[in-house]
Amino acid sequence: MTDMPPDHLSIDPRSPHFDQAALERGIGIRFKGVERRDVEEYSISEGWIRVALGKKVDRHGRPLTIKLQGEVEPYFERPAAGGDENVGEG
Repeated sequence: MTDMPPDHLSIDPRSPHFDQAALERGIGIRFKGVERRDVEEYSISEGWIRVALGKKVDRHGRPLTIKLQGEVEPYFERPAAGGDENVGEG
């Protein structure tokens, strides 16, 4: 069984693509082969990430973002809780 992050994920709790359980495990993003730590949202199938545009904010205080197109490779930084339960059984 492969342990892959969701196809589309956002760090904004108001988004329908927000997933608290996945975010608690930590998500790392490789975009065009380069490690990124500033990703606000991503989509693997559509091939884009959304990153903050400097320190600019909208009128509600949320960061302005820009969508960048390219190859997106997300991965979990920590294994799932209970993922090692079959190890050592026998």
